[in-house]
Amino acid sequence: MDQHPSSRPSAPRQQHTYERTTRSIRVAVKPAYLDDQSDPSEGRYVWTYAITIENRGSETVQLLSRYWHITDARGHVQEVRGPGVVGAQPVLEPGQVFEYASGCPLPTPSGAMVGRYELRAASGETFEADIPMFLLESPYERRQIH
Repeated sequence: MDQHPSSRPSAPRQQHTYERTTRSIRVAVKPAYLDDQSDPSEGRYVWTYAITIENRGSETVQLLSRYWHITDARGHVQEVRGPGVVGAQPVLEPGQVFEYASGCPLPTPSGAMVGRYELRAASGETFEADIPMFLLESPYERRQIH
């Protein structure tokens, strides 16, 4: 018999952590389904995702912009581009970590996100760091992909 810690309806449903390292920039994503902000009867499913960006390189970098490719269970794609993340364009010295959380609503009980950050190194060179593809799964999805 499985024992679960107190499951309150407002607690996010924890899922897998996804990681990718590009040019010594490690990006880790941990999505979680938000039952309390979702309304399946209205076709509204909401997730939060926590992102950790770690500079494992030897040069200071600044995050300039982000790009997201979001796909719902019907294959509908939404692209999101913009400066920085959560209103910031953080500078990460070697060894530093920047963490933030954001969210994504979908009209379907599952989906996936993938993206990239544009960064500028102290040398002036710009490059992209991949954000790993991660799954958005809810308990309302009939088929779970792991």
